[in-house]
Amino acid sequence: QVQLVESGGGLVQAGGSLRLSCAASGRTFSIYDMGWFRQAPGKEREFVARIRWSGGTLSYADSVKGRFTISKDNAKNTVYLEMNSLKPEDTAIYYCAARLFGPVEYVYWGQGTQVTVSS
Repeated sequence: QVQLVESGGGLVQAGGSLRLSCAASGRTFSIYDMGWFRQAPGKEREFVARIRWSGGTLSYADSVKGRFTISKDNAKNTVYLEMNSLKPEDTAIYYCAARLFGPVEYVYWGQGTQVTVSS
């Protein structure tokens, strides 16, 4: 089992910044990569960014490239999502998720943290 706890959401004006954190615990040695996803009201959940648990490989959704940065602190087993130049359309509940070696889907999810960007 892997447990994920997000933090860092909040209300920010357009153009502002927020940093989300996702602390992982439990069988973290079984994690292949970690992803951030978001779900806006009335919309489906969408991919935002991912990072290999071992570090190095990153990927981003086109909508956040150049504005968001995903990173990892190995000592703290924590993944971060630095969000800059926020737009109202970034408003959503943000979730972190863990994918294990083998399965292609993300099987462990955090509880989500609300990000609201006002215009």
